[in-house]
Amino acid sequence: MKKLLVAGLLLSGAVVGTAGAQTKDNALLYELTGPGITTPSYLYGTFHLVCPTDLAITDVMKKAVNDSQQLYLELDMDDPAMMGSMMKAMTMTGGKTIKDYLKPDDYTLLDTYLKQKMNMSLTQVGTMKPIALTSLMYMTVLPCQPASYDMTFAQMVAKDKKEVLGLESLDAQLAALDNIPMEEQLKGLVDMAKKPEEAKQEFNALLAAYKAHDIARMMTMMKSSQFSGGDFAQYEDALLGKRNANWIPVIEKAAKEKATFFAFGAGHLGNDKGVVNLLREKGYTVKAVE
Repeated sequence: MKKLLVAGLLLSGAVVGTAGAQTKDNALLYELTGPGITTPSYLYGTFHLVCPTDLAITDVMKKAVNDSQQLYLELDMDDPAMMGSMMKAMTMTGGKTIKDYLKPDDYTLLDTYLKQKMNMSLTQVGTMKPIALTSLMYMTVLPCQPASYDMTFAQMVAKDKKEVLGLESLDAQLAALDNIPMEEQLKGLVDMAKKPEEAKQEFNALLAAYKAHDIARMMTMMKSSQFSGGDFAQYEDALLGKRNANWIPVIEKAAKEKATFFAFGAGHLGNDKGVVNLLREKGYTVKAVE
């Protein structure tokens, strides 16, 4: 269950994060140089939940990680207190459960789906927030035990005893997600249970766009998604824009102190409020790496 909670939280960066993504570079890896940066740092856009066969760590990526002295993920995943904090944060408060927010028919539908696909019921996981349940739903879409770019990068740097740090706190990430009403988050889950094959096809198309480094196409698909649970465009600034802006000082400081590999959901790379453009506006050179 702990792994599911991790996956659910990290999934927000890919599935929700791509809703506002748009970049002209068609790249996932960028080199960061400029004023005050003595050694290049790197930015990489991740897709947080994939099959191991779709998790590609190229030689260029390996070199970028090896040349860096530290790793920044969205969250500090090697913090020993993170797992406990995450489990607590992923649990509903006030004695509420999913049943309090779903119509009886929708509750039964989602419960039956999880029993059939995951051999677990909403009686067991109904106190989890929708973002945690999202991980369960996407695990039913994937034909494998999922892997994570974030965790893979963390394992790579751990071998050399390099530090893993976070661009934001757990509270900050969850606060962004709390902008989306509970009912809208749950609607996406119910829709997936109603149309599992269509959800699988949409996920595969999204992954194909990611593997093609086509962030603009990912944006288009997410904006027209059947399973987003609502119009995420109205939450785009809270989910992406404000978080990206908050990350910039952290990225600047880290890159000036040490060569750093930054890895975060690919949706944070693009558009005018994306990390790439915000850094370029501040005078840094952010160059796409093939």
